[in-house]
Amino acid sequence: MDKRKIILDCDPGHDDAVAITLAGINEKIDLLGITVVAGNQTLEKTSVNALNVCQCLGLDVPVYAGCGQPMIREKMVAADIHGETGLDGPVFEPLKKKLEDQHAVLYMIDTLMKSDGDITVVTTGPMTNLGMAMRLEPAIIPKIQEIVLMGGAYTNGNVTPAAEFNIIADADAAYVAFTSGRPITMVGLDVTRKALCYPSIVERMGKIGNKASKLFVDLMKHFCASQKAVFGWEGGPLHDPITIAYLIDPSILTTKPMHAEIDIRSTQSYGRTNCDYFGYQKKEPNANVGIDIDVEKFWDLVEDNLKKYS
Repeated sequence: MDKRKIILDCDPGHDDAVAITLAGINEKIDLLGITVVAGNQTLEKTSVNALNVCQCLGLDVPVYAGCGQPMIREKMVAADIHGETGLDGPVFEPLKKKLEDQHAVLYMIDTLMKSDGDITVVTTGPMTNLGMAMRLEPAIIPKIQEIVLMGGAYTNGNVTPAAEFNIIADADAAYVAFTSGRPITMVGLDVTRKALCYPSIVERMGKIGNKASKLFVDLMKHFCASQKAVFGWEGGPLHDPITIAYLIDPSILTTKPMHAEIDIRSTQSYGRTNCDYFGYQKKEPNANVGIDIDVEKFWDLVEDNLKKYS
């Protein structure tokens, strides 16, 4: 079986942590490296979080710290959802796993340049690292097999009526990626809001009874409580792991080709992913945009992957 080679660029983050859990053990995924960006919390905190998750799960995957601030705009974090550490809830053992010395952007460039054009870049945070890598070395662009991102929405945002967090946190970097000409699959709020982690899901995963299921439960107890406090939802939408689930089993997601543009000029709608659902503009589609998800199949996949851990 040919494994899908990926670089996972993330800002852990509770849902990023679950994405790492799926990518780290599935037989269809070859997780080459984890690159970390500021987003849900500062770079210092998201880097520690990525290391803690890998150490907790016993994943021998290199972790690279990247950009600590957006390309242009001021930095923003999501402490109201993810807490002071960015990963509030779990209690981790003393951290022994270390960051790699190389900067994440340089790691991306080196890895892609040495590849046969068979690496997918998955972004589950602001797209700063990828945008900077594309600007620093444009020769990597044709080397990217596909960009799969959690971000955006063709309907409503979650920071403003227009914008989703990962895009508004660095819309300029998203603009670079969306205008790169590479194949893009956008896993936005339109589908991730359907994957709500209700208490029954947390209970179901907890019954597995291994280190991965314990981590999942500890993560989701905080994540779901914060989502309820902020949005009033009984279950938190598990955004980021859907990118990995899609790569493992594409039938989980229904996508529609659309022309998508990132708004980096306006004030009210800065960071909006303007997706031409009905083809009004008569422009060539540049993204496959998620429009529906098989929720039952998604949770089955999450459960199956948690069971793979000892």
